[in-house]
Amino acid sequence: MKPNGISLNTHSNGHAHNGHSHNHDDLLTDELIDEQGDTHGSANLETPLRADAFDLDDSLKIDLIEEHFREIMTILGLDLSDDSLKGTPRRVAKMYVNETFKGLNPANKPSTTLFDNKYQYNQMLVERDITVQSYCEHHFVPIIGKAHVAYISSGKVIGLSKLNRIVQHFAKRPQVQERLTMQIADELKKALQTEDVAVIIDAAHLCVSTRGVNDTASSTLTAAYSGKFEDEATKQEFLKYVGMNKPTI
Repeated sequence: MKPNGISLNTHSNGHAHNGHSHNHDDLLTDELIDEQGDTHGSANLETPLRADAFDLDDSLKIDLIEEHFREIMTILGLDLSDDSLKGTPRRVAKMYVNETFKGLNPANKPSTTLFDNKYQYNQMLVERDITVQSYCEHHFVPIIGKAHVAYISSGKVIGLSKLNRIVQHFAKRPQVQERLTMQIADELKKALQTEDVAVIIDAAHLCVSTRGVNDTASSTLTAAYSGKFEDEATKQEFLKYVGMNKPTI
């Protein structure tokens, strides 16, 4: 079975062919594709998904990804009869569905239980250095870094580990860092029932360090502030707690 009726045929010359001489977007030149891949803007807060994104169950997705990844490896000229390579298509397929991109499925979104703020703690709560492991949606290579999140209770709190799980859920999908930052902030506001939320992500993009410009020293900073965190004094207090009060972002 193929999704959307797509059939990938291999001709006698060993080349894969999908019935067209080019991909579906013939108007995009290689230069324009590369230029778009170097931008990190996002027009939508939501991750781009088709309406039928979850019509296939995970086991079938794994089977189909395995088949197509085997085709990619074959096109690259790799010998899949080799003991080291023959299991790679299945391993990659399972990794994509069960680990790397599991955040695409809303069924995997962490549940958040609110508790009364019994201690009447009315200062900001900061969770810093949360591990971020995501994938650039332009090149499908890792984005690795740290997230710092904070909120001021409106009368309710959630377990500390839920802050980490929210970050990890939205990271486990193809991303651009700006969208990831906004998605985390938006979910925290919903889960905590407060506008008083701040998020900073500091991450290295392997699409920058391992290809293209090959810059291994740089990292990317993004931030989202809302509610009381838009006040400069509150923002600076948060930045001080996470060791980033100079310069202001």
